[in-house]
Amino acid sequence: MQRRKFPLVGVQDVPLLRDAIMSSTPPAIGFATHVVFDPFMPERLSALGAANAVCACDALIVGPSCRDAVQHARARAAWWGSPDESDQLYSPDIRWAPPVIVWTSANLLDRVNLWRTCSWLRHRCISHRDVLVIAFDPAPGVSSAPRPRCSESVADQSDELLLERLNRASPWRPARYDRAVALWEKYADANPERFARACRRGVEGFPELVSLWEMLSAFFPRKAHDGTLRLSRFDELLLTVLSGEWQTPAAMFVHASLREVVSCTGDLFLPRRLDDWVGHGPAPAVERASGPKSHTPMLSSVYRLTERGMRLRAEGLTQVAEAPRLPVAGTTAYAPEAPWVLLDDGRLVQM
Repeated sequence: MQRRKFPLVGVQDVPLLRDAIMSSTPPAIGFATHVVFDPFMPERLSALGAANAVCACDALIVGPSCRDAVQHARARAAWWGSPDESDQLYSPDIRWAPPVIVWTSANLLDRVNLWRTCSWLRHRCISHRDVLVIAFDPAPGVSSAPRPRCSESVADQSDELLLERLNRASPWRPARYDRAVALWEKYADANPERFARACRRGVEGFPELVSLWEMLSAFFPRKAHDGTLRLSRFDELLLTVLSGEWQTPAAMFVHASLREVVSCTGDLFLPRRLDDWVGHGPAPAVERASGPKSHTPMLSSVYRLTERGMRLRAEGLTQVAEAPRLPVAGTTAYAPEAPWVLLDDGRLVQM
């Protein structure tokens, strides 16, 4: 996912930062293991004195997720076509020296990666008492209404605030840490009912669940009271933005409603999903041709809607197999062998 770059601020550029680290921060903090979910944060923390930073950055909103670390890494690499170099969480080269300091913003991607990190640290037999979670609330001015938030980053914070929060960091209570681990287990479960139920009911200490379910539910096909089966909200939106005229993914990205969703999935998901439609079935709903720039994924191909695509968009589906499969969390949308559908009341049920 493309993110704006944050200027790296060296210790020499911020008066007394090194003195602050040495005098007001416990000595072990400089040698702690810092886990971050933004690819620009390791250098940022290194400039502030951190010696060991682990980047666990992955847009887990779409694509497969598994409880087992080895299976998870293999499934993600297979789905995207290559390993994600920004996700080092399961790397055998990591030196997990306690305390482990986990930095997270209110970004939904950060929060899912936070649960995954807590689960992995428990697997590594690192006590919750040795894990300090520094969680930033939504930035001022962001609406309090439940909606997807995937644009914020810890890197938005000033160096002074990072150091201040570091000095006040403390372990979560055991019950809250247990809930984080349990959320990852539910998220990566092949049966999404428990996670969906947790999102609807809420879990103490995890207010992001409302916005997260709003996002995840957009990828499942919908079944109305009258039995009509329709595309997922995302696919319907995708095929609405697409037309009979050739378009690049970059041109489609300018539509605000589509851009908001893609900000949570990563830019490359847009051409990936279009290609899914291109390769699905004997009479695909989407056609593809060469684009203006062959080495740029958002410009390397152009797409247009076929008559079948227009019919699916307008009339809906006769069966879930008419749309290409899409792994979401631990399950798969549009899977004929396990057809999960979203009802009008927001519940996810199996047909």
